[in-house]
Amino acid sequence: MAKKNFILVCGGTGCESAKSDEIYRNLIKEAELQGVKDDVQIVKTGCFGFCEQGPIVKVLTTDSFYVKVKPADAAEIISEQVIKGREVQRLLYKKDKKAQDNVKVQDIEFYQKQFRIVLRNCGVINPENIEEYIARDGYMALEKALFELKPQQIIDIIKASGLRGRGGAGFPTGIKWETAAKVQSDIKYIVCNADEGDPGAYMDRSTIEGDPHSILEAMMIAGKAVGSNKGYIYIRAEYPLAIERLKVAIEQAKAMGLIGDNILGSDFSFDVEIRLGAGAFVCGEETALLQSIEGNRGMPIPKPPFPAIKGLWGKPTIINNVETLANIPVILTKGAEWFASIGTEKSKGTKVFALTGKINNSGLIEVPMGTTLREIIFDIGGGIRNGRKFKGVQTGGPSGGIIVEKDLDTPISYESLVTLGSMMGSGGMIVMDEDDCMVDVSKFYMEFCVDESCGKCAPCRIGTNQMYAILDKISKGKGEEADLDRLERIGKAMTKASLCMLGGSAANPTMATLRHFRDEYLEHIRDHRCRAGKCKDLVVYSIDPEKCIGCGLCARKCPVPCITGEKKQPHVIDTSRCIKCGECLKACKFGAVLVR
Repeated sequence: MAKKNFILVCGGTGCESAKSDEIYRNLIKEAELQGVKDDVQIVKTGCFGFCEQGPIVKVLTTDSFYVKVKPADAAEIISEQVIKGREVQRLLYKKDKKAQDNVKVQDIEFYQKQFRIVLRNCGVINPENIEEYIARDGYMALEKALFELKPQQIIDIIKASGLRGRGGAGFPTGIKWETAAKVQSDIKYIVCNADEGDPGAYMDRSTIEGDPHSILEAMMIAGKAVGSNKGYIYIRAEYPLAIERLKVAIEQAKAMGLIGDNILGSDFSFDVEIRLGAGAFVCGEETALLQSIEGNRGMPIPKPPFPAIKGLWGKPTIINNVETLANIPVILTKGAEWFASIGTEKSKGTKVFALTGKINNSGLIEVPMGTTLREIIFDIGGGIRNGRKFKGVQTGGPSGGIIVEKDLDTPISYESLVTLGSMMGSGGMIVMDEDDCMVDVSKFYMEFCVDESCGKCAPCRIGTNQMYAILDKISKGKGEEADLDRLERIGKAMTKASLCMLGGSAANPTMATLRHFRDEYLEHIRDHRCRAGKCKDLVVYSIDPEKCIGCGLCARKCPVPCITGEKKQPHVIDTSRCIKCGECLKACKFGAVLVR
C-alpha cells in the first residue's frame, strides 16, 4: 500500500480569498477520481503565516511546501505527490527565481527566527475539529485549573509568567485578574476583545480562524480564576470566517461537556456568547467595547473605576484581547518559568505581528520579545521590495509612530518602542520605502482617526479635524511654516486632554514624522514639492524628449488621454488635462517620464 500522505491546505481568510477552499475541494475530488482517497488525508487548517506566498499547500510526509497554488494544480499534486511519490517541482518554494535548490520548510528564512506560542496550532490542525485540538494538549490547562489549582494559584502562575496585555498598553494580566478576583460580586464577566481595527492588522482574526478553542479554553481558565461563569467574545462582523469557526468551536465544546454546567464533572460552570461589533475602531477601547455589548453606542467613559472593578452592567469584568488569551493555556501546561524565560526582562514571551507594506515577505509572524526590528524586516521579511531603500516602519497603527533606520537595531519591547516615540499596540507593522511621502502618511492616519472618533470629547473631535485640515493644506502646497508649530501644539493638547487613547494617541504618527522628516514638510511648504510624488496637487508629469523613443505606450495607458505625439517621435503631456494618475510613469520602460 502506498505511503500515507497528509496534505494541509491553508484555510485563512487571505488564502481563501485566493480560492484555497476550491483547492481543498479539488484535492479531495482528485484523490477520489484517481483512486487514492484512502491513501491521503487532506485537512484545511488555519493561516501558515507566509501570506505573500499563498495559497499554500503543505505535504507533511515529504515536508513539501507548495506556494501560490491554483485550483487547477490539485490534479498534479495528487498524481505526482501521492501516486508517484514525486514532488511537483514548479510549485515548491524557492528563495528567488534564480535559485536551483528547493527550500524545505525548516530552512525557509521567513520561519527561522520565529517562535510560535500564540500561533502554535495555526496551520497545524483543522480548527473545526475539536479532537485535533485535544490531541495537541488542548483543554489540559482547563483540566489542571479545575482539579489541581485554586483560583489564587492560577493568578499567581499568570503573574509569575510576566504575561502582559497584547492589545495596547501592556498591563500585567495577572494583576488585572487579581483585581477582579478580590471584588465581591454576585456576577463577574470575562470578555475577549476581538475588535481588531488597526489598518493592516489581522493577528487576532488569524488566531481565531486557526485555533478558536485556545480562546475558549483561556476564557474559562480566567473565569475559574476570578469567579466568573459568563463570557462574551466581542468580534467585528467583518470577520465572517472567524465568527463561523468560533460558533463551530463553541458547539463542539458544549457537546463534549467542556462548556456549560459542571464542566468535566466539576462544580464550575461557564457559558460563552458571541457579540458582533459594527467595525468601529473606538470600540477597541475597553469601556467603549462594554458600552457596545450592553447595546449602547460605543463611546468611552471616564476611568476609574476600571472594568476589573466595575465593568459590564456595573459588574467586575476582565477584558483581554485574543493574543493575550491564546498564551494562557500554554502558560498553565508548560509553567510560568518556561514562559518567563522567553523575551526580555520586562516584556516576556512572544509577540505576533502583521508584517505588511513595502516588504518582500509579508505575512503573520511571531517572534520572541527582544527580537530587533532589523531582524524582522530584513531577515524574516526579506527586505524592501524592488531593491528600494528603507524609510520607516509604523508600529501600533494609528496610535503608534514611525521608527527610522537608525533605530532598527532596537530590541522590541513595550518600553523600547515607547522610547522611540511609538508603541507596541496590537501588532500592526507597516514598512515604508523611499517612495512613501510622510506628509501623505500622516494625513492618511489622521483622516482615519477623524472618521473613527466617536465625537464624545472635544479634544479628539475638534483636534483631529484641525490637524487633518492643516495636513491637507500642506499636502496641496498651501501650508506655511507656522502650521508645523500648530500641529505640534494641537497634538500635545489632544494627548493630554482626550478621554480615551484614540484621541490621546491620534497625533503620534504626525508627531513622529515631524520629528524625523521635518524637511519633507518644509519641501511641501517652501518648494511646493513632494519628492515621493504622492501629493497629487504638487506633482507635475513631463516627458524628457532626449529619452522618449516615441513608442506610444504611455499614451495608450493614459486614461484621459492627455499625451500626444507622432510614432517614433518624442511625446508631450498636456499638464492642463493630466489627472496625475501615474500610469505613464509605470508604463515607460526608458525612464523618459519625469516627475517633479
